[in-house]
Amino acid sequence: MNKLYVGNLSPSVTVEDLKQLFEEKTLPAPEQVLLKPGYAFVDFPDQNSAIKAIETLSGKVELHGKVIEVDYSVPKKLRSRKIQIRNIPPHLQWEVLDSLLAQYGTVENVEQVNTDTETAVVNVTYATKEEAKEAIEKLTGHQFDDYSFSVSYIMDMDAAPPIQASRAKRGGRSSRDQGPPQPGPSGGFGSPRLRQPDFPLRMLVPTQFVGAIIGKEGLTIKNVTKQTQSKVDIHRKENAGAAEKPITIHSTPEGCSSACHMILDIMQKEANETKMTEDIPLKILAHNSLVGRLIGKEGRNLKKIEEETGTKITISSLQDLTIYNPERTITVKGSLEACCKAEEEIMKKLREAYENDVAAINQQANLIPGLGIFSSGLPVLPPSAGPRGAVSPQQAPEQEVVYLFIPTQAVGALIGKKGQHIKQLAHFAGASIKIAPAESPDVAERMVIITGTPEAQFKAQGRIFGKLKEENFFSGKEEVKLETHIKVPSTAAGRVIGKGGKTVNELQNLTSAEVIVPRDQTPDENDEVFVKISGHFFASQVRTKSVDTGSISQKKTITSTN
Repeated sequence: MNKLYVGNLSPSVTVEDLKQLFEEKTLPAPEQVLLKPGYAFVDFPDQNSAIKAIETLSGKVELHGKVIEVDYSVPKKLRSRKIQIRNIPPHLQWEVLDSLLAQYGTVENVEQVNTDTETAVVNVTYATKEEAKEAIEKLTGHQFDDYSFSVSYIMDMDAAPPIQASRAKRGGRSSRDQGPPQPGPSGGFGSPRLRQPDFPLRMLVPTQFVGAIIGKEGLTIKNVTKQTQSKVDIHRKENAGAAEKPITIHSTPEGCSSACHMILDIMQKEANETKMTEDIPLKILAHNSLVGRLIGKEGRNLKKIEEETGTKITISSLQDLTIYNPERTITVKGSLEACCKAEEEIMKKLREAYENDVAAINQQANLIPGLGIFSSGLPVLPPSAGPRGAVSPQQAPEQEVVYLFIPTQAVGALIGKKGQHIKQLAHFAGASIKIAPAESPDVAERMVIITGTPEAQFKAQGRIFGKLKEENFFSGKEEVKLETHIKVPSTAAGRVIGKGGKTVNELQNLTSAEVIVPRDQTPDENDEVFVKISGHFFASQVRTKSVDTGSISQKKTITSTN
């Protein structure tokens, strides 16, 4: 997404003219410039450079007497559902932006792009190309405060025609005629193979050391990746102005540990050169669902690691978690070698927990579809089948009905002025959201009825939860818990419990939630009984599905605990 189209060029413009212009505007040197009569295609090294070029040049700069136009170069066949919106006010709240985007269709994904610009940039995916087209038409030039939005198509690779079909038209052999798969450039084979799930090491490093880790022209980090056979992503553009930046290391356990050792060594040497007297702590990021098993019963696992490695280990509070940040920070203090030994033991415990979760998910797939285990640190929606998140009619996801109870005083905030907020929320999530009438004038809670797929439920409930926190219905020192009553066929209740409670214990370990199947229940008219799940938002986002066909219904109650 780094190739740009430069239009409205004078016939006298040369490649050197363009390169000189980029240099004058302090833009990175383009990797390639292809000049045609009246226009040019320019390849920039990364998306950030491309965005900066568009923002700096398009409609603002004259070259040989003509004001040039700059935008992404996107073939017509790849202009579909994905757009980019630039020049967004940095103070604009996500909720306001979501509401604006939802006016033009169903938004499947919104991703913020990390840039050097003062304003914000987001990539948006709509459900259909018609919705994306309308959004471009309506949002281009949209005024918010003193900012005017710029909107462009970006490449939608899902819209590309199937490669196999085009090969067949050219007379190429079909897959059944091609014989055994041949090794690819990386030693793999053309067809996908099953492999162990990747579990990266994620670190936090002080921003002041990022330059030293990268090195001049990237030589230092290249050396790290080469020596440790790992892929190292330094997210230096995330959270502009933050004191720390995340690093993600993909490799074998040994490769991750070696890369971690080298990075700590680089930081320590840099600290010594700048005459810093403090030791640099190791900070590891881990998803909250795994941290409990790292700590162990009464903290035994953590204490053992501390004793064996001679380190001091602390873990960030649950209060720091948000719907957008499910990771906790594990801080290890000690000598460099001691920290590296602790890293190996910590990651071993986390990796074991993760692999057990993956195995449990595979075993319990018929009970808990849609449960996400996150290793990237970013919230993930329940996966959808097929390209673009679409599913075939035969595989259409079941609709779930959730009864979510919120404080009565929060109803106005959820509905919004003239019902706009709840309408926009329903549009964004792709769910039906209704508030049931109050049973009495002085009722403390109101029931919100949400109907939709597991993905729609996740979006809707997450935004409602976030709205309550944003409007200060719960203080920052309170952990908001969700109590869920899930209906399952009475014949399946025993399977949820498992022999000797084995299955229900696995569910509790997997989700960090309390799972209770009340005994001696009388089945309702549909021969269904309740399973009770209690925990914070992430812990209780479990979809329990009957083994046989039938609908799922849930009852969720928000309660606060100190």
